Amino acid sequence: MAWHQVYDPVHTAWMSTLLAALPIIVLLGGLAVFRLRAHVAALLGLGTALAVSVAVFTMPAGLAMRTAAMGAAYGLFPIGWIILNVIFLYQLTVETGSFKVMQDSLTGITRDRRLQLLLIAYSFGAFFEGAAGFGTPVAVTAAILIGLGFPPLQASGLSLIANTAPVAFGALGTPIIALAGVTGLDIRDLSAMVGRQLPFFSILIPFWLVWAFCGFRKTREVWPALLVAGLFFAVPQFLVSNFHGPWLVDILSSVLSIAALIVFLRFWKPKGTHCLPGDEVPANDPATPPASSAPVRSRKEIARAWMPWLVLSLVVFLWGIPQVKTLLDGLFALRFPVPGLDRLILRVPPIVAKETAEAAVYTFNALSFTGTGILVAALISAALMRVSVRRAVAVYGRTLNRVRFSLLTVAAMLSLGYVTRYSGLDATLGLAFARTGFLYPFFGTLLGWLGVALTGSDTSSNVLFGSLQRITAEQLGLSPVLMAAANSSGGVMGKMVDAQSIVVASTATQWYGHEGEILRYVFFHSLALAALMGLLILLQAYVFPFTKLVVR
Repeated sequence: MAWHQVYDPVHTAWMSTLLAALPIIVLLGGLAVFRLRAHVAALLGLGTALAVSVAVFTMPAGLAMRTAAMGAAYGLFPIGWIILNVIFLYQLTVETGSFKVMQDSLTGITRDRRLQLLLIAYSFGAFFEGAAGFGTPVAVTAAILIGLGFPPLQASGLSLIANTAPVAFGALGTPIIALAGVTGLDIRDLSAMVGRQLPFFSILIPFWLVWAFCGFRKTREVWPALLVAGLFFAVPQFLVSNFHGPWLVDILSSVLSIAALIVFLRFWKPKGTHCLPGDEVPANDPATPPASSAPVRSRKEIARAWMPWLVLSLVVFLWGIPQVKTLLDGLFALRFPVPGLDRLILRVPPIVAKETAEAAVYTFNALSFTGTGILVAALISAALMRVSVRRAVAVYGRTLNRVRFSLLTVAAMLSLGYVTRYSGLDATLGLAFARTGFLYPFFGTLLGWLGVALTGSDTSSNVLFGSLQRITAEQLGLSPVLMAAANSSGGVMGKMVDAQSIVVASTATQWYGHEGEILRYVFFHSLALAALMGLLILLQAYVFPFTKLVVR
């Protein structure tokens, strides 16, 4: 027999909202206040979600447990699978010495740590977001930054801050595609609307990133490079999203940003070089690297060192192409409804326009997983680096041992997210935002932020709240396209505080157990940027000339 979700179980809106928020309070409080290890905080949050769902929101215990199990399965595949194989590739490059060569080659482009951060975390990370998403960019860029000598906290936190502007168009436009599916709105209208919101922040984020790293005065010294990286991402982002669609926005924008920045740095240098503690800087000319600062590498050595990352980029891009995914799924994919759960939970108005049965279908498309593509890239790279099979297996075993607690944490995080969704806790929180009336454009944007913070995915947030955004916008006389897009644009700022991404970052930087410190490092930046996005949406809703940006 189907169970109907209940959004106000105690018949007092504020109390129901507080109870629905308890799992998040326990999770984030455990990380940030009590400094628990991530897997402990995640399991406590999951236990709280199960208890509140069953005892307060009347969800049948059997449904709750099956939901938790499905979430854990999705946590391991595909998210955990990505983490494991990215770290495996990174460890191969470290053990063979190619990472050290790559590090030296980066100093040939610039020794300035601000510009290295900009190139790797912002421009390079955006490519991986566009090609794969789902934690891949943070895993890759955080691992590279830690290898370049950045402290673990900065490597983790700054990778998270940088991975914002491209998120709404990540994984070849998957969040926008999902948003169009749940709202029934035109996909090109949604793409255009998001493309009229995010470019402002695509220019802002490089400045914000470097300011978070080294302060305002040091940021001013490199503003031309920051502007180049931002503009060459923002302008293509606007043009492609408005005149083509959501599919290739990040890929084209990131490639142009990388190319423009590298070319620009051949002709422009900052007056001084910003270094990390321990870096050597010549006293007479801080902008010029000392001849002895890094070995002279041949072009062949540099090409071989970058080869694993180029292979990774090509394979991940290939794996993201819909036709390739379809082909791989045709070779092997398991897709089955979860017994005792599929279509047995009903979402009801006002969350949806009419009563809707929630699908619960587990898909194990092992060949088309992004993590599988990363594993293929790692194996190809191992062969090209002449790593023996025995040595590669040994490295993989050590990698698995290293990330075991991270895999447990991600499984618990996704389990918590699924219980929150299927029990209706998320809907209760969403309705609290929907009661804000005139200010709804601002708080509706924060609803998207909350959705990503809860689920770890802009796609999931759009599926979660896209319908609610459209319904509320139409009731308030606002553009449904504007508010549906705001859910995705606001959501990108929640990416840096979702526990799943924080665990990916801590694992990539070998700093597992310090997730609370990472959360405290990025929380202000996440909330401040989300509030700025909310203000932009508020202006688009009511204030000329911003209203001209709204798709009518």
